[in-house]
Amino acid sequence: MSASPDDQELQRLRLEADALRAELDETNQGVLALYAELDEQAEQLREVSELKSRFLSYMSHEFRTPLGSILSMTRLLEDGMDGPLTEEQRRQVRFISASTSELREMVDDLLDLAKIEAGRITISPAWFDLMDLFSALRGMFRPLVEGNQVDLVFEDPPVMPLLYTDDKKLAQILRNFISNALKFTPNGQVVVSTRLEGENAVRFSVRDTGIGIPAELQSTLFEDFVQVDTPLQKRLRGTGLGLSLCKRFAELLGGHVGVESDVGKGSDFYVVLPLTLATEATEATHAQP
Repeated sequence: MSASPDDQELQRLRLEADALRAELDETNQGVLALYAELDEQAEQLREVSELKSRFLSYMSHEFRTPLGSILSMTRLLEDGMDGPLTEEQRRQVRFISASTSELREMVDDLLDLAKIEAGRITISPAWFDLMDLFSALRGMFRPLVEGNQVDLVFEDPPVMPLLYTDDKKLAQILRNFISNALKFTPNGQVVVSTRLEGENAVRFSVRDTGIGIPAELQSTLFEDFVQVDTPLQKRLRGTGLGLSLCKRFAELLGGHVGVESDVGKGSDFYVVLPLTLATEATEATHAQP
């Protein structure tokens, strides 16, 4: 006896359901295999990243010791510990000292990058006055601006409460901004200033009258190993990590960095930070002097 039309339709639906289940099973197996492959690749990338961070850290530590020795020797020579130097010898010793300091700054940048990527960077917040920070920065850069064609001006900060953040990380951000501004300002002025940003934040600004930065390059300035391609840049050495580290430090301190620039007119690099480091706000309230 032949099957009824209803039985035939039911049989057809069952066959279609079986085919669909088989197709779903095959798809699931493919998805599982893809997840396994992605997990394997992610683990490989993690291992490569860890190896890179360990290499940068090891290399940086190994370089710091001989560089420190070279700087110590050049200071002894400049101080005349082994007898007076001729003017030409003094010029050569200063050149060695300046080149060694530049190389040590590059090594420090690589070491900081390795620490951040390895999650070993530490934040040490404390209460401090902006006047103390500006005084320290002014003294640090005074030898670099004496006798050149660029004026470094620190504007008196407005009246504001004490800051609770990592002043050393903030100083490192501002040192980088100021150093870059001096490098890319053949003549003119570099102005360091600060102001309140809303009720709970402060903005630090380093403005210069230098060469400026094209608009199409500004969005990549704070990425790793990025340098502006200009004739002036070709005469200067660096890792291209300074601004990237500034961005990472600012984010660790709960803030952000930015830049405003016009070619031929100058640039304004800034960092905005909370007055009180957010993660320590409760504890800081009780510890405020």
